[in-house]
Amino acid sequence: MDLIIRNIDDLRNEIVLLKEAEQRQGAAIGERFKSPGAVLSTIGSLFFNSRGGEGSQGSSIFDQDLIGLISRIVLPFTLNKTVFRNSGFLVKTLVSIVSQRASRFITEDGVLNLWEKAKGLFKGKPHEETPEHKGVPPLSETY
Repeated sequence: MDLIIRNIDDLRNEIVLLKEAEQRQGAAIGERFKSPGAVLSTIGSLFFNSRGGEGSQGSSIFDQDLIGLISRIVLPFTLNKTVFRNSGFLVKTLVSIVSQRASRFITEDGVLNLWEKAKGLFKGKPHEETPEHKGVPPLSETY
């Protein structure tokens, strides 16, 4: 929107246009949440998968394994208590919603694979055991 404002009248006209656009958008959003069914469907879409097509994760939060269910609680709590400690209510709410959605990708298999990789980093190379007695080398000159 490259509008050139040359005088105070242009500025006032633009302010009026922006306020009208704000009222139209506010009315549209208010209409979206006017009925209780619309509010419940919006809240339900956070917890239930509305796509339901191929490749979707599942239709409910209860289709996850135990690790996924625990991460839905622990992940937002941990983030809000550590990283976002001094943040406001809205930021903490958004972090909770996003981290709950992201916890669908945390599965028991993923955690076990990560644990095995971490153990592999600290374990080191396996060393071969050398026998105590090697015997007489072949073709040696000792009698």
